[in-house]
Amino acid sequence: MTHNPSADTPKGTKTLYISDLDGTLLGSDSQLSERSIAMLTEAISRGALFSVATARTPATVSGLLKDLPLTLPAVVMTGVSLWHPVSNQYSHTQFMTPEAAHSLVEIYRRHGLPTFIYTLRDGRIQVYHIGEMSDIEQEFVDSRATSPYKQFHLGADDFANRLAEGALDNVLLFYAMQPNAPALEAFAETSTVKDINPLLYHDIYGDEIALIEAFPKSGTKAEGIKRLKAATGADRVVVFGDNLNDLPMMREADLAVAVGNAVPEVKEAADIVIGTNLEDAVPRFILEDLESNS
Repeated sequence: MTHNPSADTPKGTKTLYISDLDGTLLGSDSQLSERSIAMLTEAISRGALFSVATARTPATVSGLLKDLPLTLPAVVMTGVSLWHPVSNQYSHTQFMTPEAAHSLVEIYRRHGLPTFIYTLRDGRIQVYHIGEMSDIEQEFVDSRATSPYKQFHLGADDFANRLAEGALDNVLLFYAMQPNAPALEAFAETSTVKDINPLLYHDIYGDEIALIEAFPKSGTKAEGIKRLKAATGADRVVVFGDNLNDLPMMREADLAVAVGNAVPEVKEAADIVIGTNLEDAVPRFILEDLESNS
């Protein structure tokens, strides 16, 4: 789709640019290309308000964005919290109610669906696991096991002890990566739990593995962007996405931009469709937009 980025935008408008990571800003190798780093660095040096909104935690976000001169917090864990890369502090964190967390634990156990449970204590993410560990889950853990940003507790006794310490009063989210059939069955029941925002979609693990997540009701990318917009005093918000979990923030944006490789539902919801994540399309758009509004 052809785009004139200056259309309908007054000169000097203070714009907040927010990009999803996987499939949007990152390439097929799940890394930020050297070209994207150079363009984003230029944009930020010219005053662009840029950050990301992602399902990832700081454990991987920190490494992926280490070469960018970021000053704004990132919307992490699909909007559950803002994370400040300079200070490594969390703010505006949304916790699940203990009642909802207990209900989800029972549903996952009843369906025999293994899941990770993310909590936050003493400024660090603590991750528990219930059910039998699959090969995919073990690979997921192994790639993050040495991170200073999170700690895994994988034994059944670890979770039982956590329950005994004082219930699930600091849960950020549930995250499972399981075959479609059992995931769909469990997801159907989680959708009935009060005060949570459940998601099911497919991503880097292919069409046979469903990602099933549950967040506090206020833990969405859209809500996280609202908090970041208020903190920056931005007049306009431009977001970039490619997958179903980007739809809430796209609806919140003044300008919703889909990359060319986005799923059909995201392209349909977008105001504009640009190039793919393999073409450094997001930073190119930001520089073009900045030039048009300077």
